[in-house]
Amino acid sequence: QVFLGALSFVYFAKALSGSYLKSTITQIERRFDIPSSLVGVIDGSFEIGNLLIIILVSYFGAKLHRPRIIGAGCLIMSAGTFLIAMPQFFMGRYRYERFPSTINSTLSLSPCLQDKSQTPLSALEKSEAKINAGCEKETGSSMWIYVLLGNLLRGIGETPIQPLGITYIDDYAVEENAALYIGCVQTVAIIGPIFGFLLGSLCARLYVDIGFVDLDSVAISPKDVQWVGAWWLGYLIAGVISVLAGIPFWFLPKHLPKPESRKGSSTSSEHSRFIIEENKDQHTSYWQQAKLAEMAKDFLPSLKNLFENPVYILYLCASIIQFNSLIGMVTYKPKYIEQQYGQTSSKTNFIIGLINIPAVAFGIFSGGLIMKKFRISVLGAAKLSLGSSFFGYLLLLSLFAMGCGNSDVAGLTVPYPGTEPVADYEPALFSECNSGCSCSRSAWEPVCGEDGVTYVSACLAGCRASGGTGNSSVFFNCSCVGTSESSQNSSAVVGPCQKGNECPKMFLYFLVISVITSYTLSVGGTPGYILLLRCIKPHLKSFALGIYTLAIRVLAGIPAPVYFGVAIDTTCLKWGSKRCGGRGACRLYDSSALRYVYLGLTLVLGTVSIFFSVAVLWVLRKRSSPPDEILSANGERGTCGTESKNDNFVNSDQLIQSTYWPEKETRL
Repeated sequence: QVFLGALSFVYFAKALSGSYLKSTITQIERRFDIPSSLVGVIDGSFEIGNLLIIILVSYFGAKLHRPRIIGAGCLIMSAGTFLIAMPQFFMGRYRYERFPSTINSTLSLSPCLQDKSQTPLSALEKSEAKINAGCEKETGSSMWIYVLLGNLLRGIGETPIQPLGITYIDDYAVEENAALYIGCVQTVAIIGPIFGFLLGSLCARLYVDIGFVDLDSVAISPKDVQWVGAWWLGYLIAGVISVLAGIPFWFLPKHLPKPESRKGSSTSSEHSRFIIEENKDQHTSYWQQAKLAEMAKDFLPSLKNLFENPVYILYLCASIIQFNSLIGMVTYKPKYIEQQYGQTSSKTNFIIGLINIPAVAFGIFSGGLIMKKFRISVLGAAKLSLGSSFFGYLLLLSLFAMGCGNSDVAGLTVPYPGTEPVADYEPALFSECNSGCSCSRSAWEPVCGEDGVTYVSACLAGCRASGGTGNSSVFFNCSCVGTSESSQNSSAVVGPCQKGNECPKMFLYFLVISVITSYTLSVGGTPGYILLLRCIKPHLKSFALGIYTLAIRVLAGIPAPVYFGVAIDTTCLKWGSKRCGGRGACRLYDSSALRYVYLGLTLVLGTVSIFFSVAVLWVLRKRSSPPDEILSANGERGTCGTESKNDNFVNSDQLIQSTYWPEKETRL
């Protein structure tokens, strides 16, 4: 019970820091002025950290002091979390694009600089000097490397938690409760993301340089696309929690007493139906004679043993493809909601944390409860896992109809008033109404005209006068706003216009379907774990879970955020620019293209994974026979690999029999 509680808290801590990273994806993108594809590399660095040591930890760690290895991992994980927050204290204050009059009330400049002589020379020189000074410090933007390294360190520290923790429970828990315990741990782990996204919501409301600058001087609001919240604050909190989570493991024993129902047998009753034990006459304990050299010698035979199991291989392929789908979807879900439905980062994180994550937690717990309540066999677990995936992706298909159209942005998504429809976006930023203005093509200082159209900047809106400061700035005499007849009285305010009237209703529909989909996909989580554990030899459980986790990290966790990010970048309509030139973060996306790319990739990958799940079910059915459907002593059915094929495993068994302890010497 103590180990279960401690492991649950560690799962909570690692899930909190991981989900908080997901919630700060857009904040990091804007703070370091980098594209989504590079943010995907940063996100994938966590999996690279796992890749570095997971085979060693899962194979050798199972034979050493598992609780203490988990405790050491927590300390490393906290160090990485602290490192992620460090760039905030070394790269200076955040700078955003704004017209000078919105910042300094003593200057009254015309946004449309028809005649540069009417602009105070000192103001122009000062602006140029600031840009040049910024170029000298532009190297500060490379501080994102520390975020990548910190996330890499987080991945290294997190490595032992899953393979060693889950197998520790499965080894010492009462057999019929193992599925429920694993479901409980995973459910508590889902509570972590709830707090992670809520923490992300809170920090996104706070300005990035809170405590370092006068907040009254900040000229942007959380609704602005250039807004960056206090992303670094949550990492400091998550780091402290990780340190606390690791403390109990330093005081837990290496072994626990086995339950009465499992004494005298190291395998579950379901295992015993198709696994024959032998070599009972050996008297030397494995733990007394094992040495690292001997364990290393058995590495390749153990690996061969796993890859000769068709159920394990097919389920591994299905999981890799499905996790590609889910990791990509979860990583960019906050960005999708922000760009598709015009929501702020704070509100997006709050909604995901309060609505979506509890649905996932309930789904995972339901899967474990169903397994226990109905004593579902391995074949039944495969059916339940397949069914949840099929209906989950079927529901996801309906989200294609629940999107919002593009915002009306003059020159990008709609033509300027009184002009022909635009065929090419970038050249259309300039029109007859602003042809006399000296405007920047790269600037992104959106203003909302009284005609309901967003303009890239007050200059490109043709505004010739301005008043007010900060968020209350108003621009007058805008020649591009409305029709030419009303241009003398037209005006615009700081910030983009709101999305269409249909968008809030679509967002509500999206939330409902998203919650149901999250629950449906999550129900198959625990049955999948049980299927994995029951279809491999007992002494290879830790190793098999380690290889499984390694494959997920390498083939899903690392590439998925990167290629999802690259695909999302292709839908960008307006890129920001860095102070010294070069492309920065995207300011405006094509909503329709973003929807088809984001949801389309998710569904295609999910469909492929379903085919592999069908193959798993087919192999299990083929290997089962009528006599195998007899209920075991505790009411469970055993169907995984019931047709014994001794020849496939004799050689590897002979290779490992000198090392593994007697009571776990088996032949599948």
